[in-house]
Amino acid sequence: MKTGQDIEGYLIRMGVSYDELGADTWMIRDSEEHVENLVVTLNDPVVLFSVKLADIPEGCDRLHLYEELLRLNAAEMVHGAYGLDGNSVVATDTLQAENLDFNEFQASVDALNLSITAHYRRLAPFLTRGPKAKA
Repeated sequence: MKTGQDIEGYLIRMGVSYDELGADTWMIRDSEEHVENLVVTLNDPVVLFSVKLADIPEGCDRLHLYEELLRLNAAEMVHGAYGLDGNSVVATDTLQAENLDFNEFQASVDALNLSITAHYRRLAPFLTRGPKAKA
């Protein structure tokens, strides 16, 4: 079983900046990838990776946003999936903690970083407010 020390060792080995947010929870700050909020949580029996991509503004085209998120989940998410957390779009991934090795850990972080930086441009048009209704 992996421990918090193992996860922290992986973060150090990756050479990324991170903050410890609490017991067994870290926030990766990767300025090269422009990802400043990827949270890693060791929650036995899994390691959860989560990053908030954007808030969903009122009046945006939610139908088309959700359709695009589903398309990305089906075709382009190597690790994890997009979802909703409250009124925010998030990308998440989970790995089994028991046999987790460094390569799996790094692959999840790299895949989420790549996905959100590449996909944000595709999602941005759907994250704007639609035209105001006429009174």
